[in-house]
Parts: sequence; structure tokens; C-alpha cells
Amino acid sequence: MGGNSGQPSIHTYTSLAEDGPFGFVEAPKRPTGRLIMHSMAMFGREFCYAVEAAYVTPVLLSVGLPRRLYSVVWLLSPILGFLLQPVVGSASDHCHAMWGRRRPYILTLAVMMLLGMALYLNGDTVVSALIADPRRRLIWAITITMIGVVLFDFAADFIDGPIKAYLFDVCSHQDKERGLHYHALFTGFGGALGYLLGAIDWAHLKLGRVLGTEFQVMFFFSALVLTLCFIIHLCSIPEAPLRDVTKDIPPQQAPQNPPLSSDRMYEYGSIEKVKNDSVNPELLILGEKSQNPAEQTQRTVTLKSLLRALVSMPSHYRCLCISHLIGWTAFLSNMLFFTDFMGQIVYHGDPYSAHNSTEFLIYERGVEVGCWGLCINSMFSSLYSYFQKALVSYVGLKGLYFMGYLLFGLGTGFISLFPNVYSALALCASFGVMSSTLYTVPFNLIAEYHREEQEEQVRRYTSVLGDIPAGGFGRKV
Repeated sequence: MGGNSGQPSIHTYTSLAEDGPFGFVEAPKRPTGRLIMHSMAMFGREFCYAVEAAYVTPVLLSVGLPRRLYSVVWLLSPILGFLLQPVVGSASDHCHAMWGRRRPYILTLAVMMLLGMALYLNGDTVVSALIADPRRRLIWAITITMIGVVLFDFAADFIDGPIKAYLFDVCSHQDKERGLHYHALFTGFGGALGYLLGAIDWAHLKLGRVLGTEFQVMFFFSALVLTLCFIIHLCSIPEAPLRDVTKDIPPQQAPQNPPLSSDRMYEYGSIEKVKNDSVNPELLILGEKSQNPAEQTQRTVTLKSLLRALVSMPSHYRCLCISHLIGWTAFLSNMLFFTDFMGQIVYHGDPYSAHNSTEFLIYERGVEVGCWGLCINSMFSSLYSYFQKALVSYVGLKGLYFMGYLLFGLGTGFISLFPNVYSALALCASFGVMSSTLYTVPFNLIAEYHREEQEEQVRRYTSVLGDIPAGGFGRKV
């Protein structure tokens, strides 16, 4: 995102498509079918997320994970993401694979999700079949399950960034908005289907008896859905590979006295800051052309530059990042513990009791009912995302954002005050409002900010170059 090349430390941010006279090119209009195919990744991801939210807590407790390590499992993935995401994101920006910049990373993360699910849903069964000693079996079951949870959670969290970047790279502003709404719609559908399958008592059905346990049944469906959805997603919209400018254009020597230094002309964001109103427009363009293309392509992101960028970014971006962080923290804390809350607090079950005891069976029943509540959340998320376009004309994007947070806060508050089965299930609709809000509104706000910056950039060029003939600078240079 930002970088420096021996010049004063100024962060330079550019648009995703940078090959036009004003620094960007509008992508062609994409058919609806292609946007739906692109959204299938969110369907598969959310389906697997639903399985994790419904089953990971019961799985961790059933394998005997100590209570003191319970929260550590959920803490490891965000720490890894914070440390690695800037590095991998920068590598993705500069990826020269023939398949494109984003799709190789999306494929890798999808494989990691599949491996993580295999470990945490099947680890206990495999370890029990291979190790006879109870103590060693317990240690290995806990270790493999924890590794699977961390690997899946890291990949599932991480993959959202490349998917959104893939959409923004290949779509126009209008298609970005349409694509984000399809993402939210299919996110709700995927979650609803995942929670619905989790709410079924597979132990008394033939498929459950054939595959062994309900965990194996869920892995079978999760692996099938994830594989099919990501195959469709990766074949949805062609992605042009990143051209290596350093191979095509030799490094050019900068003029001894350049008319206008690019480091002085540009600050944070894609809006150009013209310091002097009397700048000659011809010299302005020549100053840009004199930049070394090799230097333009070598902008890498490190953890230090990311933290520096977070401090120096415009206030509206910083407020959006902070509120998004708070929203996801609250939402995930609720979702990951909701089925366990239903099993222990609402139904008064005990996940640590023997697996054939009444207390454990009551706990499992609470988990199944919790899955129905999360299914309601996903269905309402899809429904709410469908009506967002109508609502945004009345309350605006920021109004939608505030409304999502408000309804979520009220819903979770009433559930904690009145831990009743029916009230909890009814208030799960507020989770759906928050889910749809988090998956669409912040990205729509970013797209809107970016569009405004591009329009401002065009206006500045037009005001500076207003007297230049339509034929361009070729006649005058």
C-alpha cells in the first residue's frame, strides 16, 4: 500500500487499476451471471464458517480441552493474521502469476481451509483409532484439533481480503456495488444451509450411521460444497496478470532539475495535491512521465509501513477501520460462543460429562437448537441484504452502518438478560442485520470514498489542463 524509495517517508496509495491518463481505467460491465459465480466463494466460505461456529466449541470441549486454553485457540488466528496479512497482501499485489494476482492466493487459502476442517472434525476419530493409551490419545486429540481450528480460522478470515480485492480489480464501480450485494446474499444463503445441516440429528439417519458420526457427515458436506464453490469462483471473471514493467522499460535517468517532484505532488490517497496553482500543465505531465517505472512497481507493505499508514490515514478511513474492528470483535465473540451458550446456559447441559449421560445429551440438544438460531441469523442476513438498496436511499450508507450496530447491540443485550429459548431464537434476526452490515456497508463506503477521490483527481487534472487542445500534448511537446 505504501512505501518509500530513498525519498522522504510519504505514503503513496493508488487505485487498483492504474493504466489510464488519470491513473485509473474503468473495467467493463460484468454480466450478472459472472458476479453470481464470483459470489459462490462467499457461499462456500460461509457454509464452512457455519459448521465451525456450530461445532468447534462442542468439539473442543468433547476432546477434553482445558478451560484455560479455550480462548487461546481463538486468539492464535487473529495474531497470525495481524502479523502475516500485510506481508502476504503485499506479495499478492506484486504477484506476476499468469493466473492473476489474487486467484493463486485464494486457491492456496481454500486448500488450507479444507485441511483445517479435516483436522478438527476428524482428528479425534483418527487419533482414537491409532493410539490406545488414554493419556497420549487425549494429548494428541487436543493438539490436532487445535491445529485444525487455528489453520481453518486463519485461512477463512484471511481469504476474505483476496476475494474482495479480486472483485475490485476486475469490476467497475457499479459492478462493485452489485457484487458486494451478491456477496452478502450468498453469504447468508451459505450460512443458513450450513447451520441447517448442523441442526439435523444425523446420528439417527442412515448417512450418519454410514459415515460414523455427525462430525464426519459435516466434513463430507463441507468439503463437497467448498470444493465446488471455489472451482466456480476461480472460473468466474478473467483476471489479467500483472505486467512486469521493469522487464519492458529500462530504468530512466531522472532530469537534473525536474520541474515538479512526484514526492511533493502526491500525499496519502489517490487525490493529487497540486502545491502551486501556477504549475505549467505540460511540465506536470512531463514530471510524471519522468518517474522511474521500476520504482513505481516496487511498493511493498511491511508491518511497520502498515502501522505508519494507519496513523497517518485520513480520519474517515481511520474511523471506519476502528469501527469495523469493534464490530467484528463483537460479532465473532457472539457467533463462536452462541451454540455453547444455548447448550449450557439456556438448556443447562454439561459438555464435560460422559458422552452417554443425560447432561451431555441435553447439551447436544441445546447446540442443535443454537444451530437453528444461527440459521435464522443467516436467512435474515440474506433478506436484509436484499432490502439494503432500498433502505440506503432513505438513511444512507452511514445510517445503515449505525442501524446494524444498534440492532445487534439491542438483540444481544436482551438475549443475555432473558436467556429463554424462544426469545433467543427470535432475536437471532438482529445477528443477521449485523452480518449483512459488516459484509457490505464498509466496502461500499470504501468504494464510495475511492470514487469521490477519482472524481476529484479528474477535476484537478481538468482544471489544470483546461486550455490544452483535445489532440493532447503530442503536438506541443
